[in-house]
Amino acid sequence: MSLLDETRLILKKHAIKPNKRLGQNFTIDKDVLLREITYADIKKSDKILEIGPGVGTLTELLAKHAGTVYAVEADARMVDILRERAWKNVKIIKGDVLKVKLPEFNKVVSNIPYSISSPLTFRLLACDFKMAIITYQKEFAQRMVAKPGGKNYSRLSVATYYHADAEILETLTPEAFFPPPEVDSAVVKLTPKKRKPFKVNESLFFDLLRGLFSHKKKTLKKALFFTLSDVFDIEGKEKRKEILDTFDENLAKRRVFTLSPRELAEICNELEGKL
Repeated sequence: MSLLDETRLILKKHAIKPNKRLGQNFTIDKDVLLREITYADIKKSDKILEIGPGVGTLTELLAKHAGTVYAVEADARMVDILRERAWKNVKIIKGDVLKVKLPEFNKVVSNIPYSISSPLTFRLLACDFKMAIITYQKEFAQRMVAKPGGKNYSRLSVATYYHADAEILETLTPEAFFPPPEVDSAVVKLTPKKRKPFKVNESLFFDLLRGLFSHKKKTLKKALFFTLSDVFDIEGKEKRKEILDTFDENLAKRRVFTLSPRELAEICNELEGKL
């Protein structure tokens, strides 16, 4: 029986349909799931975190390879299905992954709801783990790995670079899922950095990124002029101009989307002493 037929049978048995609001698009290509297991290099000593397991197609494979699987599911209907399947080494956690207390884990393997991609990723990156294999919307994944000067380069690119090494392992067409999403997908490997690439006031840095990348095609000088007001509440034009005039003229003329993460960190460190 194909995974598509198996998934449909399970849903029919429980008289339920995938919830579009929750981003339920179940992976039905077993080869994709097996490659995810291979990418994660799962061993019996591993404690795996899976987010949004749905009917459990990936969960079943994880259970065969890992020591423990923590499956976090927000949909009570799916929780009932998962509990009925009764894997001995799978611990089901009912709730919103952005709110529940997460257990200790060393790897993440998940095909996540795309609507929570950003907050989930940064919640995970605040945890201590070895590696994550996560399927994202392709566009989101491209922004994660984008380099300075590229059209996809964004504050997500910089934030990801600060926390982890990110690599797109493969892209997937909608046919790999049921129901098929309206977008392509990408399997991404995230490896948290043991040491951050530069020293920076993190709170200030991420606030600065939020402001600057709202005006990513403007020069640093113009983008920072707006950011000082919109993000840092410096309303006086003269005060803002006074701060801007202290920056290197050549740097101030650069477009925001051309600035490397390290250059942005240097700007942040320089700005910190002026606010």
